[in-house]
Amino acid sequence: MKEFERKQLLERIEREGATVGASIPDEITVQGEEIALQTFVFEIRRRDTVPSGERDRVEQAKRNLRRERLQRKQQLEDEPLSFEEGEQLVEAIIGLDRALNELEALGPVDVAAEAQAQEVADRKRWTRFLRKALGQEDETGGRGRGP
Repeated sequence: MKEFERKQLLERIEREGATVGASIPDEITVQGEEIALQTFVFEIRRRDTVPSGERDRVEQAKRNLRRERLQRKQQLEDEPLSFEEGEQLVEAIIGLDRALNELEALGPVDVAAEAQAQEVADRKRWTRFLRKALGQEDETGGRGRGP
């Protein structure tokens, strides 16, 4: 593969909309283990949130997919490949990215922690609003006049 072709392929995997229209591979070998990736992603994605029993499995899958993506990208950058082999690597990387995007887009992993964080954020906004309304905070968020 020529150097300019390699650069084109590398640019393709970093493109923001690269995963649009891409499909998640049915199966993929990650860290030497064959995984039914599409089935796994759709099984997890079907739920609104990740059940507590599945959290570790999903987080481990995301770590493994990121690691596999990095290895394949390095292979594309460094190894002597034909253009066709490079294109196959790019398609695999984009499929990994699509799977990662789906897993990252899942609802809150810990519903209780998410609710607590939302409550804390609401309290902070309410306090800031009251301070502004009472003239105790200026427009920049700093303390204004008053006690």
